[in-house]
Amino acid sequence: MNNKSLTKKKLLLILTTITTVIYILWRIFFTIPFERGIVSLIAGIALVLAETIGAIEAFSHYKNLSSIKYPKLPKIEEDLYPEVDVFVATHSESVELLYKTINGCINMDYPDKSKVHVYICDDSNRSEMRKLAETLKVGYLGLSDNKDAKAGNINNAIKNTSSPLIVTFDADMIPRRDFLMETVPYFFLKDSNGEYEKVGFIQTPQSFYNPDLFQFNLYLENNIPNEQDYFFKEVNIGRNRTNTPIYAGSNTVISRRALEDVGGITTGTITEDFATGIKIQAKGYKCYSIPKVLANGLAPNDFKSLIKQRQRWGRGCVQTIRNKDFLFSDLSLRGKLSYVTCLLYWWTFLRRFIYILSPILFIVFGIVVVECSLKEILFIWLPSYILYNMSLRILSSNIRNQKWSNIVDTIIFPYMIIPIFLESIGIRLNKFAVTPKNSLIKRNSEIKYAIPHFILIITSLIALVFCFKDVVINKNVGSIVLLYWLVLNLYFLIMAVFFMIGRINFRDEERFYSNINVKILLDENEIEGIISDISENGMAIILDKPEYIPYDKEIYIKIEYIGESIIVKGNVLHVDKVNNKWKYGIKISFDSNSYDAVDDDIRMKYYHLVYDREHSLPKNLTSTTIKELYNNIIRRNKNNKLSKRKLPRLEINKIIKDLNTNEDIEVINYNYEYILIKNTGKEKNELLINLGEIINDETSNNIIMKCEIFKKNKLGILYKTYPGTICSER
Repeated sequence: MNNKSLTKKKLLLILTTITTVIYILWRIFFTIPFERGIVSLIAGIALVLAETIGAIEAFSHYKNLSSIKYPKLPKIEEDLYPEVDVFVATHSESVELLYKTINGCINMDYPDKSKVHVYICDDSNRSEMRKLAETLKVGYLGLSDNKDAKAGNINNAIKNTSSPLIVTFDADMIPRRDFLMETVPYFFLKDSNGEYEKVGFIQTPQSFYNPDLFQFNLYLENNIPNEQDYFFKEVNIGRNRTNTPIYAGSNTVISRRALEDVGGITTGTITEDFATGIKIQAKGYKCYSIPKVLANGLAPNDFKSLIKQRQRWGRGCVQTIRNKDFLFSDLSLRGKLSYVTCLLYWWTFLRRFIYILSPILFIVFGIVVVECSLKEILFIWLPSYILYNMSLRILSSNIRNQKWSNIVDTIIFPYMIIPIFLESIGIRLNKFAVTPKNSLIKRNSEIKYAIPHFILIITSLIALVFCFKDVVINKNVGSIVLLYWLVLNLYFLIMAVFFMIGRINFRDEERFYSNINVKILLDENEIEGIISDISENGMAIILDKPEYIPYDKEIYIKIEYIGESIIVKGNVLHVDKVNNKWKYGIKISFDSNSYDAVDDDIRMKYYHLVYDREHSLPKNLTSTTIKELYNNIIRRNKNNKLSKRKLPRLEINKIIKDLNTNEDIEVINYNYEYILIKNTGKEKNELLINLGEIINDETSNNIIMKCEIFKKNKLGILYKTYPGTICSER
């Protein structure tokens, strides 16, 4: 960014700060309805508090985002790379899930792979996990009667290992091959005096290869980034400025010495990672968050799991910040203030409720919440509002905007307010809940959770009618601001209802867009194509021209990828014509259906090929209000039928000769198994056709195809061709 752009950004932030301070002071001293009764007074103070807390949080946010910095990865000699222990924590997750994660771990690059020690840390002490560890030749650290949840599991692993660096992964987080090479060198950072920095941990983003609920349920998986991207790629990196990046518990490399200095992973809290990170920073360790995605996992795929996760995060944050250990810790004042803004964030949901309720109270129930004139709104509120949104748009690099923050907050606020309040007054939640990690084929409908939103929609509509009448009949121009406020809130509430309606998930695994050269091995032929998308159980192969690939015959697919050659087996599931090319959907199969097969080298290589890549989901926000409404009204009501065609259907529309009678016949289409002939009234039980005339292929000119009548339909007469059995050379 050039100096001119930096100057403009600083000027904008200064103006935003000035107008916000003026606005908040005006609100506190001149607009609270002291003489309108106790209900108005409470509502007015609540709105002022919400706006004041929002302004404080926004100011901290601006400061962090205006100076996003992280260190450059140092180059170090190969012999300096230390021993590393990789902990994959599991409680109740499936063998299938752990198989993919461990497979990713053992395929991570490192100068000396004997220095990388991978462990399954299983606090359920399951025999199937022990067997998986033996099969994949990794360590197993089982634990029975664990009373400290994930913290106890990791602490047990720390006691039984010794490497100076520790990597922590959740059970679903599959690392990419360059994970260690892109993180370990940070522990050799040097300060301005040339001395090694005391690095505590390196936090990489928690990224997800499946669309999160906000992307999926709202039909916007091609238009909005994952909801967590904003935090991990911007907010947490901005926290480097105050040495307060949050330790998220997974996708992290952490110093053993740092952990030992704070007594291991913190117990007695439901967010052990958050509390541990604070303790490490309080001990003087430098900690960094970096934006490069190096591992991908599964986002929660039902609303109940999502809410449990967010409630745990929120309550854990409140628990930690309320604790006297935080207040009297050696964390710097800047660091403590930075973490206090984390606490303020969890009151966003109460603020959202206040913002939705305030215009309804005034218009429907006559409860005054703000004492002001139209002139004051135009000259004090409007500049502050415009500059706030401009600043957020400039600083957020197109990952998040104010509208999407409001949509997300509106969706979940009814289920966050009470848990955060209870935790704040000391009513604690001490039970750790594991977020379910699976992908189910079902309609993810949670409409019962939309009851609060429906109530607010009805009252907002009533308020909208009253407000509209006030503008039109009473010519009250000031009500236009209230009208705008109501319309915005109504839009957010409608999006929340769309979210709760859910969406059918047809897939039991995620697919990734790709561009990999491939060869289909069929008998003695090699058919070249490109894999356009790939998943752990299948792939889509694009061919330049249609090919006859029997769907009832097993085929072999040869894949060349980063120096590896893999041959997998499969069957054609469906064929579609896409942009004048042919897309073949292939289902992959393996010799063994068990994940503990010792000789399952092909599955391991194939899974690594599938998951060692960036996810295919958006990295930037391209959604618009029109697109959001279109997707949720039009796309939601489309009947999305999956293709059942197993052979390519060629549109021929050509006159050829029936070699039996030498008469002309008009071929409408052909799919290597059936041929459709135009019905001219001369029905024939049998035809003899030159295949080369149909598909314009010189190599097929000598193949004569016998066709027997199958049935008639409104388009013509359908003949069965028996490809490969009744076709013969002249």
